[in-house]
Amino acid sequence: MHEGLQREIETFEKRTPRSRAAHRRAQLSQPLGVGSNFRIYDPYPIFVRDALGARLRDLDGNEYLDFNLCFGALMAGHCHPAVVRAVGERLRTGTMFGMPHELEAELAEEICARFPVEQVRFSNSGTEATMHAIRLARGFTGRDCIIKTEGAYHGVHDSVLVSVKPKPHEFGDSEAPSPVPASAGIPGATVQNTLVAPFNNLPAIERLFDQHLEEVAAVIVEPIMMNVGICMPEGGYLEGLRGLTTRHGALLIFDEVKTGAKLARGGACEYFGVKPDVVCLAKSIGGGFPLAAYAASKPVMDAISQHKVFHAGTYNTNPLVMAAGLATLREVLTAAAYEHVNRLNRRLTDGHSKIIARTGLSAYAIGAGANGALMLYPKPLRNYRDWVGINVDLWKHYWFGMVNRGVLPQAHWWDEQWTISVAHTEENIDRHLEAFADVAPALARAQQESGKVRV
Repeated sequence: MHEGLQREIETFEKRTPRSRAAHRRAQLSQPLGVGSNFRIYDPYPIFVRDALGARLRDLDGNEYLDFNLCFGALMAGHCHPAVVRAVGERLRTGTMFGMPHELEAELAEEICARFPVEQVRFSNSGTEATMHAIRLARGFTGRDCIIKTEGAYHGVHDSVLVSVKPKPHEFGDSEAPSPVPASAGIPGATVQNTLVAPFNNLPAIERLFDQHLEEVAAVIVEPIMMNVGICMPEGGYLEGLRGLTTRHGALLIFDEVKTGAKLARGGACEYFGVKPDVVCLAKSIGGGFPLAAYAASKPVMDAISQHKVFHAGTYNTNPLVMAAGLATLREVLTAAAYEHVNRLNRRLTDGHSKIIARTGLSAYAIGAGANGALMLYPKPLRNYRDWVGINVDLWKHYWFGMVNRGVLPQAHWWDEQWTISVAHTEENIDRHLEAFADVAPALARAQQESGKVRV
């Protein structure tokens, strides 16, 4: 640990004693003291007291400008008035039915109007959405295998918890990565049915199709890879996937859990002009409530209508969640909101780029829609293997330095990105940049001293 990082962590610990105490208590009754493995980090996580708009406060009363926004699930910001009002009204009419109600069709129609799909089924998380989409693809095609990209994250069900963060000694060939289970408890047969290819590499995908003739049900891909900060698709890559899957009788699944609400009104489908067979949505479509969906054409979704593929869930289409989703899509994520967020993200990304150039930091800033990231590399990534050499201590120095200056720049993991919400203002962006300008010179010095600048 270099000296600059050590100082920032010491400052963090002095500012957050109540979070430390809360974590110690939570460890007695919860594994790691948290409800999700992504929420744990050293020395301990920030425990939140409350949040509103673009700000949150921890148990010690420290206030932060929030660009984490629940791992990007809150493009609406915290407690958006339209969402709070809609949910409050529904609270008086019933919190759960387990029976059909009219809000289901209303929200499905909103999604069909935004995305190139005809029918929708709802669930409660991104993991559920991708899990059901893959089952739908397998049921529709009658095939068992799927193809995913190395380093991509699609939730925590067995089929996709493969080669999420493989280590270099596990990689295998760069053109034909080895499928690596990301957790104990995943059956070997499941791993065998999950084929892995590098992102931005169409020949590798084509080879897998040739090696597994009429065995591949689907290719599942994040249109922008967001498990390595931000990794953009090269020109023609998504179009190439569309052509390959069509030619081989497989389905193309866009995992738009992160991009679906935040990249454009119609997500990556609109942004890149590519029509997949299945779209998976979650995070920001719920305005802070647990809402997810997967959607496709009617012929594909007929596999459910014909009782060929089973989908169910007691909490699906919870009326409170449906009300939140309708308010989010109708009243919050409007055309004007996308213009506002895109403008702010350009301001933030451009500001980072100027500070990087001024300080000599070997890094770049990248943005797309509501998302962006500081990438501690000299040139843009092409795939997961480009990302693994990140200087983790340098990234932690950045994160703790920003947090100590009242800005939560993103979730505490170096594979995440920031999110701009409709609640953010130009003043918030400028405050973010002031904090980064204060931290960046120390980052540049630490980077030069470490000798870990990638070429």
